Amino acid sequence: MARAESNEFKNGTKAPDFTLLNTVDDKNYSLHQLKGEKGTVIMFICNHCPFVIHVNAELVKMANEYQQKGINFIAISANDVENYPQDAPQFMKQLAKDEKYPFPYLYDETQEVAKSYDAACTPDFYAFDENLKAIYHGQLDDSRPGNGKPVTGIDLRNALENLLENKPFLENQKPSVGCGIKWK
Repeated sequence: MARAESNEFKNGTKAPDFTLLNTVDDKNYSLHQLKGEKGTVIMFICNHCPFVIHVNAELVKMANEYQQKGINFIAISANDVENYPQDAPQFMKQLAKDEKYPFPYLYDETQEVAKSYDAACTPDFYAFDENLKAIYHGQLDDSRPGNGKPVTGIDLRNALENLLENKPFLENQKPSVGCGIKWK
């Protein structure tokens, strides 16, 4: 599996707006409709990436926990479905059901949203405050498929806890590592 790292996304940057199809309910939603009262996590993921598969259970756990605290989670897949048909919307919908995603799983067919965020890999995590200003862009934690480290979500959790406690940004934000987004 080819490894890619996330690109830089400066703290304080405003989240680029979008409207995308939610494959779970087949309706379009804008970022402003989905954002959380206290914060928003945007995750670029896909169905087939081993790095995403490795963390899926933790994503569900974290979303269930933090959505109760006013932080909404949004998943987006931007992969080229012509060359990676397993990432097509009907399979996204099925995966969301199978994994019990408590968040929308949006399809970025044109890949314009991924480009506007300068997303590079799956998974790629972005956290924003209540005003949609970036507070974190980095890894979930140090766990990777096969490295033996447990999936805890500690890096993203620390960023969200700092947000909820009105503490400063995390100084050490390690880039996410995963499969490169499959561009058209």
